[in-house]
Amino acid sequence: MQILAVSGSLRAGSFNSALARAAVELAPEGVEIDVYEGLGALPPYDADVDDEETPPAVEELREHIAAADGLLVVTPEYNGSIPGVLKNAIDWASRPRHGAALAGKTVAIAGATTGNYGAIWAQQDLRRVLGIAGARVTAGEVPVARAQHAFDEDLRLVDQPVRERLEDHLLALVAEAVPELVAA
Repeated sequence: MQILAVSGSLRAGSFNSALARAAVELAPEGVEIDVYEGLGALPPYDADVDDEETPPAVEELREHIAAADGLLVVTPEYNGSIPGVLKNAIDWASRPRHGAALAGKTVAIAGATTGNYGAIWAQQDLRRVLGIAGARVTAGEVPVARAQHAFDEDLRLVDQPVRERLEDHLLALVAEAVPELVAA
């Protein structure tokens, strides 16, 4: 099974990107997680451009999503919501309307912040936006509050309760995306 992890942060020292990389390490047996690194290359969504000639970075995003059995989307919280680059990627992946890469795709969400709430508002907005875009968002979230304490100086996830929640979240994503894999 293939899961694509997408971090909504472009920052080099991002706790959200570190959380996506931690998912690679914590993936259930038989599951491979690839971390998408092309978010910053996506141009702003423009339906006219998409109708004429879809940009190569957008084609790549759509192909990665289409090839995955499920997605893990990890979001920071900017001004109480999801960052623009992540919303932009969702806009591109939600087109064309009939046949979009996100249509029917099973998605789990998570988020990390240095504050006390673990990006819960952003995760709620992300759940809504993905659902409207046609994705099937799994129940539950993984909010990582005070992320500066959950990761070490090398951005490895060291907080054991968070590791366990992320493992459980990945198992739930697998169970929903490919039920026969869990039943085997």
